[in-house]
Amino acid sequence: MPKTYQFDVLIIGSGAAGLMGAIQLSEDLSIALIAKDQLLEGSSYYAQGGISAVLDSADDFNSHIQDTIKTGFDLGNEQSIRFMVEQAPNAIKDLEKAGVEFSHQGKEYDLTTEGGHSAKRVAHVSDKTGQSVQTNLLAQVRQKSNITLFEHHTAIDLLMKDKQCFGAYVYDKKNDRVFSFISSKTIIATGGASKAYLYTSNPDTSTGDGIAMAYRAGCEIINMEFAQFHPTCLFHPHAKSFLISETLRGEGAKLTLPNGEPFMHKYDEREEMAPRDIVARAIDHEMKTHGFDCVYLDLSFKDSHWIVERFPTITKRCLALGVDICSERIPVVPAAHYTCGGVGADMNAQSNIDNLYAIGEVAHSGVHGANRMASNSLLECLVFAKTCAKHINKNERQIDDLPTFEDWDASRVEHSQEKVVVSHLWHEVRRLMWNFVGIVRSDRRLQSAQRRLAQIQKEVNDYYRLYILTEDLIELRNLVQTAQIIVESALSRKESRGLHFTLDYPEQLESAHNSVITKTS
Repeated sequence: MPKTYQFDVLIIGSGAAGLMGAIQLSEDLSIALIAKDQLLEGSSYYAQGGISAVLDSADDFNSHIQDTIKTGFDLGNEQSIRFMVEQAPNAIKDLEKAGVEFSHQGKEYDLTTEGGHSAKRVAHVSDKTGQSVQTNLLAQVRQKSNITLFEHHTAIDLLMKDKQCFGAYVYDKKNDRVFSFISSKTIIATGGASKAYLYTSNPDTSTGDGIAMAYRAGCEIINMEFAQFHPTCLFHPHAKSFLISETLRGEGAKLTLPNGEPFMHKYDEREEMAPRDIVARAIDHEMKTHGFDCVYLDLSFKDSHWIVERFPTITKRCLALGVDICSERIPVVPAAHYTCGGVGADMNAQSNIDNLYAIGEVAHSGVHGANRMASNSLLECLVFAKTCAKHINKNERQIDDLPTFEDWDASRVEHSQEKVVVSHLWHEVRRLMWNFVGIVRSDRRLQSAQRRLAQIQKEVNDYYRLYILTEDLIELRNLVQTAQIIVESALSRKESRGLHFTLDYPEQLESAHNSVITKTS
């Protein structure tokens, strides 16, 4: 078995961004698409809500743009936002051509409203939009003979030479080997980093791999302090990471205290339809003030047949756990959900490193600002995957001119007899981030987190040098690095804006600026 593969393009990640990018690339290019788990396992697949797009004659682009800018607390890049919004209807058509069947009412799209939107503009496939998008895009990918799929492959580090990227070292979990994937162009589409937190809606794959690798390679990492907490994750001991879609609130569901008293009117005139940062902070405040384990989301006043038809996935999952959403309230808590910052990328998805691109949640494309508006995420994946592919297609292949790299050397490491160390540090990082770098922050807590994370990173680096690789070790190394970037970014922002709320600087500054973190050595 060879230790080196060569491709024109390496795509790291098999979510909506990675799959759409692979489809849009020229069939003349040889493409490797790697997934760290099964191909469909990732945040895109579990996206319940939908995709925002102006599809109603009563709506318009400017309204979508202004809603996005306002929700992002004026930190979003208006040029990027306008481009994304204007391309949204085409993105919907691309998905329909791929086989995605959006929910309709008669001949019209069954559009719904979510937090931050001033109009009904969220197209959806029942409450399983991500699942439909992923399965149909993957079916298209499988039809292309120029794309080779690699499941259970985890990228370790980017292959760099003369400040250019030429692929990555990749760990094959099933064969327990490391391969060099050498490529002319590399696209990072690894998703976000919400597994850095103890409670999250994300699957186990969201460990900040792409962000950490890009940082180590010299990329600019932008606005990582803006970690979005989804207000409503199901609170149940056996419901790992199960999200209760914001669409329920869009359809009228009310947040209440355990005694049935509503509370969102005290925090924002938009009540349940306020942006996620406001709703999450409101829930967090009520829970901490009164000592509640959770709050409740109530949709039971709606017709039960309508509920089952509109939210079949949520109804079925909750019922299996003993919660009948047709007749009782749903216990919910906030959980880390979406990484609004990431690898700095321009309109063509290019990073500041030659030959390296970033798309989807791993990227900072400028469209979210200080807070992501609901259902702009899948849209971002689709739109910028297309621009990325278009840019690569315009450039000639350089596969014959690729440099050579040494094979991965594992001759000086040994099997660990202390794997409990990895497990312990993994849990410590996540609990530390939840307690000290969560929904409400302070410089004192951030500085405490910074000091302990520096110690943990040293321990992880020592372990990494001494022992043979495992997937858990790769992920822990990336998780610690990404957590440090989040803390450094948070400490650098001397204001409260959007998702970053600090007790030391409760006011928002008049001028908006990005936080940019780069490796100094």
